[in-house]
Amino acid sequence: MKRIIAQARKEITQVWRDRLTLTLALLLPLLLLALMGTAISLTVTDLPIVVQDLDKSPASRAYIDAFRSSLTYRIVEMPNDEQPEQSLLSNRARAAIIIPEHFERDIQRGNVAQVQILIDASDANTANVMRGTTAAITQTFSASLRPPNAKLQLPIKADVRLWFNPGRQSDKYIAPSMLAVGLALFPPLLAALAMSREGEQKTILQVYVSSITAYEYILGKLLAYMAIALMEWFLSLLLVYFMFGLSIHGDPTPFIVCTVIYLFTNVSFGTMVGIAIPNQAAAIQAVQIVGFLLSYLLSGAIFPISNIPSAIRWISNFIPARYYIVVVRDALVRGGNWASVWYFPFILAAIGSFFFLVAWAKMRKMQVQA
Repeated sequence: MKRIIAQARKEITQVWRDRLTLTLALLLPLLLLALMGTAISLTVTDLPIVVQDLDKSPASRAYIDAFRSSLTYRIVEMPNDEQPEQSLLSNRARAAIIIPEHFERDIQRGNVAQVQILIDASDANTANVMRGTTAAITQTFSASLRPPNAKLQLPIKADVRLWFNPGRQSDKYIAPSMLAVGLALFPPLLAALAMSREGEQKTILQVYVSSITAYEYILGKLLAYMAIALMEWFLSLLLVYFMFGLSIHGDPTPFIVCTVIYLFTNVSFGTMVGIAIPNQAAAIQAVQIVGFLLSYLLSGAIFPISNIPSAIRWISNFIPARYYIVVVRDALVRGGNWASVWYFPFILAAIGSFFFLVAWAKMRKMQVQA
């Protein structure tokens, strides 16, 4: 145990002497969290649309005003000599509303008034949001035309109440996931660089001929870089609180326990990469591709895992960030407890143990050969 602590103290001392590396290690996760937490937004607002009103009646103008009052759309002028399709083709508008003649007359007679809405579906997600919003605005406008004393009522009336995030703020969904993604990049990156540097500079040979075992050497590395990772986590938590207004709700123990195991898993992954790849440039690429890119794309950080194609969805089961993101969102947004995440620590520990054992086996083999 003394040699493990001594190895950890040595690593922390080396990092502390390299002030630039330490500063970057603590600041880069905060910059990533602040940038991606604010830049990424799933809220669709201020989309330009054009209107071709062929009826020019009070009813048609009221229908147009319903779209104008929406935060989703912004009505732009369409030249008189231009067709709605041309506005979509020239990227002047994302949608076009075509109100036919006799729109008001059909409404007054109780007939169905046909309105054509053209939506640019080159961006499928935005198109789906626009279609849903357009249908909701049209339904609300139609309900406003019904006389107050009308006896016709819908058979079901849904009273919707939004929980956890009633304002539907995207940053409260993105920020927790970016906290997890940042911790999946920087702690393993530091560990990988430390290990690969020793292999690249051949200073690892001193370890091979010393009395310290591979088990003690790797554990010392893990303790040192887990301490730095905990500092990154704490600073990121402060940024989430002051910048995004998120704090821990409910039982904090799942969040704390899973955080420690998650950091162990990530640092073990970085250590494994550093031992297997004794080249700093190659180690950085490996951590970026496996640690960051997969955590960003296949963990549910931005889009639900169910939206991932089934051919590659199974890969997400082996990505630690997939489980930690759920824990972070439970702690910072929902206020959850152990009921839904009780098995997550075991999965994270299993993945981390695999990384540790692979690193230990590789290190032990090289030490024996030396």
